[in-house]
Amino acid sequence: MNKRIFQQLLLDGDFKELFISELGWNKWKVRAELLPISIDGTDYLFRTVADRNGLQIVVTEVDELPKASLIRRIDAQLRKQAQDYIAIYVLCNKHGHHQWVIPVKNVDKRDLVSIEYESPEKTDFLFSKMQDLEFDPAERTTIVDVKAAVHRAFSVNSEKITKDFYAGFRKEHKAFAKFIRGIDDELSEKDNRNKQWYASVMLNRLMFCYFIQKKGFLNSNVNYLRDKLDWCRKERGENRFFSTFYRGFLTRLFSDGLNKPTHDWEFQQQFGRIPYLNGGMFDSHKIEREYAEIDIADEAFISLFSFFDKWQWHLDTRVTASGRDINPDVLGYIFEQYINDRAQMGAYYTKEDITEYIGRNTILPFLFDRVSKASKSMEKLFASDGWIWYQLQQSGDRYIFDAVKQGYTPDWRERIPENIAIGLDATNPDLLERRKDWNTKTPEPFALPTEIWRETIERLQRCEDILDKVRKGDITSINDFITYNLDIRQFSVDLINADDAPQSFIYNFYDALRSVTILDPTCGSGAFLFAAMNILEPLYYDCITRLEDIERKSPDTQKALDEIKSKYRSNIHYFIYKSIILRNLYGVDIMAEATEIAKLRLFLKMVAVVDVQPLADNLGLDPLPDIDFNIRCGNTLVGYANAESIVKDHNGDMFAIHDFEENVAAEMDKVARTFKLFKHLQLTQESEHHKEFIAAKHQLRDLLTSLNDTLNHHLHNAIASGIPYEEWLNSHQPFNWVAEFYDIIHGNRGFDVIIGNPPYVVYTDTKSPYLIGHQYKTRSCANLYAFCIERCQFILQSYGKFGMIVPNSSISADKLSPLQEIITKNNDLWVSNYSWRPSKLFEGADMLLAILITSPSLDTTNHIFATKYNKWQNEYRSYLFKTLEFNNITAIKRNGTIAKLPNDLMIGILKKMQDKAGCNFLNQYFNPEETDWKLFYFRAVQYWFKVLDREPLYNEDGKHCVTSEMKPIYASSNEQKNVIIAFLSSSLFFVNYITWSSCQVVNSRDFEFFANLANLDNLESVQLSCLGETLQEDYQNNSHIKTRNYSKKGRQFTMEKQHFFIKYSKPIIDEIDMVLAKHYGFTDAELDFIINYDIKYRMGDELNNEE
Repeated sequence: MNKRIFQQLLLDGDFKELFISELGWNKWKVRAELLPISIDGTDYLFRTVADRNGLQIVVTEVDELPKASLIRRIDAQLRKQAQDYIAIYVLCNKHGHHQWVIPVKNVDKRDLVSIEYESPEKTDFLFSKMQDLEFDPAERTTIVDVKAAVHRAFSVNSEKITKDFYAGFRKEHKAFAKFIRGIDDELSEKDNRNKQWYASVMLNRLMFCYFIQKKGFLNSNVNYLRDKLDWCRKERGENRFFSTFYRGFLTRLFSDGLNKPTHDWEFQQQFGRIPYLNGGMFDSHKIEREYAEIDIADEAFISLFSFFDKWQWHLDTRVTASGRDINPDVLGYIFEQYINDRAQMGAYYTKEDITEYIGRNTILPFLFDRVSKASKSMEKLFASDGWIWYQLQQSGDRYIFDAVKQGYTPDWRERIPENIAIGLDATNPDLLERRKDWNTKTPEPFALPTEIWRETIERLQRCEDILDKVRKGDITSINDFITYNLDIRQFSVDLINADDAPQSFIYNFYDALRSVTILDPTCGSGAFLFAAMNILEPLYYDCITRLEDIERKSPDTQKALDEIKSKYRSNIHYFIYKSIILRNLYGVDIMAEATEIAKLRLFLKMVAVVDVQPLADNLGLDPLPDIDFNIRCGNTLVGYANAESIVKDHNGDMFAIHDFEENVAAEMDKVARTFKLFKHLQLTQESEHHKEFIAAKHQLRDLLTSLNDTLNHHLHNAIASGIPYEEWLNSHQPFNWVAEFYDIIHGNRGFDVIIGNPPYVVYTDTKSPYLIGHQYKTRSCANLYAFCIERCQFILQSYGKFGMIVPNSSISADKLSPLQEIITKNNDLWVSNYSWRPSKLFEGADMLLAILITSPSLDTTNHIFATKYNKWQNEYRSYLFKTLEFNNITAIKRNGTIAKLPNDLMIGILKKMQDKAGCNFLNQYFNPEETDWKLFYFRAVQYWFKVLDREPLYNEDGKHCVTSEMKPIYASSNEQKNVIIAFLSSSLFFVNYITWSSCQVVNSRDFEFFANLANLDNLESVQLSCLGETLQEDYQNNSHIKTRNYSKKGRQFTMEKQHFFIKYSKPIIDEIDMVLAKHYGFTDAELDFIINYDIKYRMGDELNNEE
């Protein structure tokens, strides 16, 4: 596209010509004018000027370009008329001054990307995006293609920007700490933990101030901190200011300004108009209370502000030409990567796609379950023939993710190439030959990134199967949305906004939203809490909007709306965020720094939706909620989970136990009542009750301190009386759930939803900083994540939902059997499995992972669903969680492991193997004594199970060595040795290994492969023995000797090592699988699956010489 033409069309405001003539979009063929959107008395009149497969380009003229909070409010109404759009706001009084607003989905979170330019000459950045929006008018596209193009063009690469910011921030943090005085100055920089902590506290506060000053909340000055630093230094130079910027200005700004509801004339003269924030963030910090003489040199702030000023600070998602746009997400990344160094604690930065996936599949099913049980009329709506499932049945493919639908049309079988279509019918002969091209790369428009035809066909067939189930009305349970991986978020929104949605359904959904309690017991910087907020917020908004629009409101509806009107002033989004933070979100972490960052990020989320109002009270900003009692610091694993556990630890007689129980219950009840008052005063947000609020906060803190002191002494006497109390208290940091969250643990019988990413740390009594009680059934699992999951079962209510990401060993290692028993007992379980090659879920961590989601079983059968062992390339990551496929493995059981089932074909394969072999396993034929017939297997397995009939060459300085990587197996004869080699080298053995094993190293259990060598007929034995021998010779012929120089523990040596390239022997392995297929009675489709299992990754690029 010509840049000059582009700029001229922008100057003329001719967006119709731009999109239709220049970019290849289509004319809008129906009424162009949308219905007016009215916000605060202003009507926004949009007209559609072009579209492409339903994605509309809409334009409106405005007297003033909308700010972020107004854009959100417009979007909420606009998307009801134009589900997918690009909106262009044209400033009436300034020619060529426009603002483009583009909704993009980042991990199912709807971001509104905003691009503003004052004149067409300043549109280089926007022009660079046009190539992604350009289509050939004759090109066949779908809405999926167009949305992908828009996302590709405008999605903000926040990850790269965040990493760039972090690189500089790390240096600034280190430099800032050196300027701090008055905190254990005699300690070295490395050992001074409190000084490092306080540096983090100050930088957190200052980043918060940078964000809010850019919105004008600090005396309407977007450079407030920099200007005040310069003013202080100038005044000091003229002998009118006698302190550092820190002591003379910042401490007063924090304590007397941001943390006080009223400011006198003298304060305003020096500091200007400053809002009262509340929230506890600018309360006197623990470090400040313990060290009264803290000071920080001005040079620290000069350097820090110079770094901060290099970046564009936004509380919303926007794109500027600078490419240096920072939003609050950076805070979580900084904390996880640097301040906490959490990788050493077995904790990893959890990306949004993981938190969103776990959040949507736990929170939303719980809400639906609660609504379905609200009344008889709700039960009727949720009956198999009720209104809920009728809406789904009429929805077509709406709730199948776009990634699954890529390339799908009803006639896809006729559209795919003939050489691919010929392999669709698995009942005709010569299936392997007919599918010979299925391992070639899939072209557009059918392909997802990196797909081969075999994967594409499987995905399209799955899409067709799910669509068929939807149309037939076979899906009548909300948990089916997990099983079939459907878009439950969109389904929720559509039900609330349906024209015929019963008022009672909307009210009950809103009531469930207000009451659901969501916990992350190892919350870190709040990644999962943020995911929960992003899921809840649009549902709150839609429910409130729908209830307000109802003409004949029920008493319950009217009461809910009256409550809303009395509780928000700034705007409805602020009230929603405040409600979510106070009512719905709870977190605990053992590190105080973690909880501080989590609270900071939540506060910034609220401030983002408020615009400064210079003439309004407190600049139009309602005080932030104080969530010190929602986000807590403590050890999730140590402390009392419930009242029953307290009584168990009492050693007195029954009367003493009764008295103690009554006293503790009375104290806990006081805490609960005070907490309710504390929360109520915040939600009512009446300024005249500020003193009452402060008193309630102090009373709550005092009551909790006293109660925890009682419980901690009680626990210490019961389990650790040999350790001095203060030493035990500091090392164990007990967290008494029943005291801290009494109303939830006692009144609600536990949290409704628990989600998170617990620490993956091996536990031993001797090396752990704290001791785990013997009451843990998972103690033998010896890992903190297992203890954390078990603890969650005691604080999760009986109908609650649970979801966590943990190491894959949780479901595949014998040692973790106690944990497997806990997660499957009385639960339905969904397990999705993730490899670490070629890509991995956690950056910088080679972890094999599993996501566990549980829901209470609805019948006596505990259903288990599992995915295959997922592998993917980097460019596929954004599609990964949309294309997960679960298989029902309830009937497939083996002690100590849960199957990672590749597909339904594997069920038939396993059954045929068991039927043929009976109770016999291959390892029964391993001779326990050393014999002359020896073979070796390598313990590490990635893409191949490597077996050799002789020791490989492995020399150090010419001397033969035996590698510890391999282990021997002995056979009873040469023929049997070669038969065993054939079995172990087969793709059948490999897929069986992946299904049941830990997928890292080979253990004795992994040889429990259904095989009865006595059942082999003579021909099969001869064939397998010959193939085993031939395979070994082929391995040797394809091997290479590599010589390298090494240095180890000061010793220099030359290593010669034989490397094997098994993939070059795949044709021989295929012949082995054909013999085994005949032996076990597999179908052609089952054999095709076995031979081609994981083929894309096992064979790789022939030029890479992958092992």
